[in-house]
Amino acid sequence: MPRVGESYSTSDLSRKSGDIIAEALRHPVTITQRNKPRLVILNIEDYERLMRQSDARSVGTLETMSGSLLAEFEDAVEVYENEDESIRP
Repeated sequence: MPRVGESYSTSDLSRKSGDIIAEALRHPVTITQRNKPRLVILNIEDYERLMRQSDARSVGTLETMSGSLLAEFEDAVEVYENEDESIRP
């Protein structure tokens, strides 16, 4: 992820929007409200890269896992159990 650059207040955004947008085209810019970060402005390439990366990560359960992935998981658990049993006295 690109570094987050300057931080601007919402009133700065009203007064200096052109400068802030120009900076956001180079790297993400944080917008604060009452001294707390509230928004990040970033260029479309960075946004699209983040969206592609987030698509690769998903939460699932054993019930929603594909059959082949579930079989791999079960095999790995079995190997782990067998290794653990061989260590026990």
